[in-house]
Amino acid sequence: MSNQPVRVRFAPSPTGSMHVGGIRTALYNYLFAKHHGGSMVLRIEDTDSERSDHKLAEEQLDDLRWLGIEWDEGPHVPGEFGPYYQSERLNYYKQYVDQLLKEGHAYYCFLTDEEIEAQKAKAEANGDPYQIVSPYRDFSYDDPKITKRLEKNEKATVRFKVKDPNRIYTFEDLVRGEINLPAHMVGDFVLLRSDGMPVYNFCCVVDDHAMKISHVFRGEEHLSNTLRQLMLYESLGFEIPHFGHLSIILDEDRKKLSKRHKAASCSDLKTLGYVPEGIINYLALLGWSHPRGEEILSMTDLVESFTVDRVNASPAVFDIQKMHWLNGQHIRNMTPKQLWALLSELPEFSKLALPTSNGWNEKALAVIWSECDTLAHAIDLLRIWFDQSHFNIVEPSKEVLDWPNTKMILEAWLSQLNDDAFLTADAYKAIVENIKTTVEGGVKGKFLFMPLRVAMIGSPHGPDLHLLAEALPVKLLKERAAACLKLCN
Repeated sequence: MSNQPVRVRFAPSPTGSMHVGGIRTALYNYLFAKHHGGSMVLRIEDTDSERSDHKLAEEQLDDLRWLGIEWDEGPHVPGEFGPYYQSERLNYYKQYVDQLLKEGHAYYCFLTDEEIEAQKAKAEANGDPYQIVSPYRDFSYDDPKITKRLEKNEKATVRFKVKDPNRIYTFEDLVRGEINLPAHMVGDFVLLRSDGMPVYNFCCVVDDHAMKISHVFRGEEHLSNTLRQLMLYESLGFEIPHFGHLSIILDEDRKKLSKRHKAASCSDLKTLGYVPEGIINYLALLGWSHPRGEEILSMTDLVESFTVDRVNASPAVFDIQKMHWLNGQHIRNMTPKQLWALLSELPEFSKLALPTSNGWNEKALAVIWSECDTLAHAIDLLRIWFDQSHFNIVEPSKEVLDWPNTKMILEAWLSQLNDDAFLTADAYKAIVENIKTTVEGGVKGKFLFMPLRVAMIGSPHGPDLHLLAEALPVKLLKERAAACLKLCN
C-alpha cells in the first residue's frame, strides 16, 4: 500500500433492483476501505436519462443501509466532492470535454444512426470486425465547417480519437495480475451523446479523479471499459487509480447469474427471509476466503481480515444451500428478543393466529430455533405447528396412525392432558412415563414418540417432543389428538 489515503467508490446505476453481484462489489469496496482506514464514496451513475429512476436509486440506498454497508460520502452524507448524482455534475464534464477537443484528443462527429448502421452492415458483409469510420475525425473543434453546423444546432456526438491502434496498454490488476489491452480493441468512442449527456466511461474517469479515488474494484465485465478509461486518464493528465476486477458470479448450472434467478436481488433475498448478517457473510465468501478458513463471520470480523490478495479471480458459483446454512447460523446467533422482533415485522406474521400468553414466544422460538434457516421458513413453521387453522395430518402420518398401539397411545395421551393452559416439563415427562407402562404390551422408541408427534403437529418427524409439548397450548393438544384418533383403526 502507498501512502495515498485509501478512497474507494461504489457507483450503481439506478435502473433496477440491486443485484447480488452489485452487493458483493459494494461489500468488497467497503471492506477494503475500512480495513485500511479509508473512505467509501457512493456515487449514482444516472446519466442514462431514459433508464435511470430516482426512486430506484433511493431503494438501492435503502438496500445498502439495510445490509449494513454505510458510505462515508454520497447521497444523504454530504462531502467536499459532491454532488454525488452524475446528472448534477454536467458542468464538470463539459470542462474536460472542452479540454480534450482543444488538445486534439476528441472531435465532433455528425454521423447519423443510419450512416453508422450502414457501416456496420458493410463490415459484417465483408466479415470484418466493426469500428467507426468518421469523416469528421481530422477536423479540429474550431474548424469553420464544424462550427457552422454546430451554430445551426445540428446534432453531433463528441468522440475520443484513438491515435495509436497498435499500442498495448498494460496495468497491474489487484485481482488478476498483469493485464495487457491492445488499443485496436476499441475504435473512436463517444464521450458526449448527441443530446449533450456524457457517457459512462468518460464520467467515471472525471469523477474518480475529482473525488480522489485511489482504488477501483468492480466486476470483470468492466475490463473492456478499462482500456477506454486508461486512454482518457492519460490524455487528461490524471493519475490512474489501482484497478481490481472481480470475478463473475455463476448460478448452479454454471451460467452467469441471471437477474431472473429467484435470489438474484436484495429484494428477492429479503422476501426469502435472509437476514443482513447472513447475506453479507455469504457474499463475502463468494470470491474471497478467510486466512484461517473461518466461515461464520460478522461484519467486524470481515473488516479485520479482508485483504485483496485473498480475492479469487476464478468465477464464483452461487450456492443457495450454503447460503441457507450460513443464514441459519446467524439466526441462531441472535437473542430470542432480536429474532422475535424480526419475525414480528414481516407481513405474513400478522396473518398468523398464534397464542398470546406471556412468555409463549420464547417457548415457540425454542421449537423452531434449530429448524429454520430463514425468517420465511420460521414463519412457515409457526404457521404449520402453532396456528390451528393450518393443522394438517400429512400423508406419512397415516401409516403411523395405523400402527396397532397408536390408538391406545393417543387415548392415554388425551385422557391425561389436564386443564392447564400449558404443560410443564414435569407434567409432560410424567404422562410419557405413564403411557410407557400402561399401554398393553408396553411401548417405547419410535412406536411411542412418532404417534405423539403426529398428535401434536400432524407429522411423524420434527422438533423435540418436550419442546413441542410445552409450547403448544393444552387446548390445541386436545383438539389435535382428538382429530388424529378419528383416523385410527
